[in-house]
Amino acid sequence: MKHIHSMPFGAELLEGGGVRFRIWAPDVPTVTLEWLHGERWKPFTMRCDAEGWHEHVIGEATAGDRYRYRMPDGLRVPDPASRFNPDDVHGPSEVIDPRAHEWTDDPWTGRPWKEAVIYEMHLGTFTPEGTLAAAAQRLPRLASLGITVIELMPLADFPGSRNWGYDGVLPFAPDASYGTPADLKAFVDAAHGLRLMVLIDVVYNHFGPEGNYLHAYCPQFFNPAHQTPWGAAINFDGAHSRTVRDFFVHNALYWVEEYRFDGLRMDAIHAIRDTSTPSIVEEVCAALRHGPGRHRQVHVVLENDLNEAHRLERDDEESPLAGTAQWNDDLHHAAHVLLTGEADGYYADYAQRPLEQFGLALAQGFIYTGQPSGFRGGAPRGEPCDHLPLAAFVSFLQTHDQIGNRATGDRIDALADPALLMAARACVLLSPHTPMLFMGEEYAASTPFQYFCDFGPELAAAVTAGRREEFGGFDAFAGGAAELEIPDPNSEATFAASKLDESERVLPAHAEVLRQVRTLLQLRQAELVPRFGADTRIHQWSCEGDALRMVWQLGEAHDGDAASPAFLHVVANLGKAEAEVAWPPGRVIHMMGARESAAEGTTLSLPSGGLCACLEEAQDA
Repeated sequence: MKHIHSMPFGAELLEGGGVRFRIWAPDVPTVTLEWLHGERWKPFTMRCDAEGWHEHVIGEATAGDRYRYRMPDGLRVPDPASRFNPDDVHGPSEVIDPRAHEWTDDPWTGRPWKEAVIYEMHLGTFTPEGTLAAAAQRLPRLASLGITVIELMPLADFPGSRNWGYDGVLPFAPDASYGTPADLKAFVDAAHGLRLMVLIDVVYNHFGPEGNYLHAYCPQFFNPAHQTPWGAAINFDGAHSRTVRDFFVHNALYWVEEYRFDGLRMDAIHAIRDTSTPSIVEEVCAALRHGPGRHRQVHVVLENDLNEAHRLERDDEESPLAGTAQWNDDLHHAAHVLLTGEADGYYADYAQRPLEQFGLALAQGFIYTGQPSGFRGGAPRGEPCDHLPLAAFVSFLQTHDQIGNRATGDRIDALADPALLMAARACVLLSPHTPMLFMGEEYAASTPFQYFCDFGPELAAAVTAGRREEFGGFDAFAGGAAELEIPDPNSEATFAASKLDESERVLPAHAEVLRQVRTLLQLRQAELVPRFGADTRIHQWSCEGDALRMVWQLGEAHDGDAASPAFLHVVANLGKAEAEVAWPPGRVIHMMGARESAAEGTTLSLPSGGLCACLEEAQDA
């Protein structure tokens, strides 16, 4: 099968041969298309219509050809809708044939969201090679572990040879440092063959600081009425915004239709400035739902610091009206305070009774559902969420953000007691939430994940100075040589230090974490996923000293003609001292360090980090 997404932007191969080139620049009277023919650039004056679209067809052009646009002042720019920029963001674009890949995943229609276990991956640091081809070789290992979703950090072409991905400037072009468009399609194809869904992280709230030429020739892409940390906001609600909105709606459809991604993770939608109805977020979700979503499972995961529950609403058939799920930072923050004792910055909002906060997050999703946030100066944050399905919350103990935005990029495994950390991880992996692991977490990787980039000299110096200033207020880095210990984001050594060391997987302590994670994920898939459904909700929860007790009502697991309601009981000791708790009812499905106490049959002894999970079915009631 062949898959292509047609759009009004960029370079499109024509059925009868040749290529149509199209760019939007309403304020530019004449745009010159430069096409590399042999070793010589040939110029063509493009025809411009009343809407500001410049167009030209070259009958001799074909896939693999290089091209660029020249403005009247001599500025040469890549195609903003480039499908590939092999020589980085300042170089020419390449004509790509979307039909060149012969897909082998024809039967694939995705998987229901209740089966989702997400693995966040940065391609450049996941393997020593840092390529799509190398990452594809590791997919069978993740599938056998129990992962069902690969979430790729942003791939949009960024400046230089290394970046987190959030500085992309060419949203349609996968960065050449990872491979070619063909390599990306082969990665997705291979994942589908292993029954792995693949999501792509997209950034619709800003363009990166280097290589974004739109400011120079198409100011209509930005709305100065809205200012952001990156300058004027992307224009989603001002004059000419219809074309800008189309650019991003097409981008979403392009990744899902042409590359067969199973959906998106939309970065920081709270940073999008848009007063329109519907918002660009809702428009993107609707386009996916009414387009490729009619024929296969397509999911959209949101990142939204505002905890806007209305973006996760369901219809009468429990289908998402907009976002499928949202990253649950609240749960992470409460767990981090509980496990590390840190209470700086935004963690201050979770410093009071962190065990209760962690339990509340497991019970309902968001912790902040409208109450004032001290970290935000008392401003209310969030909306009520207890009516939403628990699968609408992507919950985790670490992400690229929460690791990389630490001064030295240290993971939670380097900060917390291993037994307590494993107990908290088990609570998340067994919960009806949608669990997510950050790459390497499955074996407690010790390698850091630091902030890295590869900007030009002037911007690089500013970023390095800003990074050191940002952490200068922390006691550990206040002046002197300590400041120099903060990794230089532009140093290649910072990038190299962030690469996973897979040899750790077989070391005893790491292998034990891997074994436990595999056991938990296999248990989740076999015992719990079949019972997750519309009826899944919190039944009750409590804190008993330092022990947390969660009881979730599950849906019905169907076995032939029989249907039985069930309750999932999880009790975990997240304190330092041993705890005596009542045995949870039902069949024991998982134990970590727990043992029967002297009061036989009624009391359970839980050491620090001990956990017991039981499944109570109709016959146990």
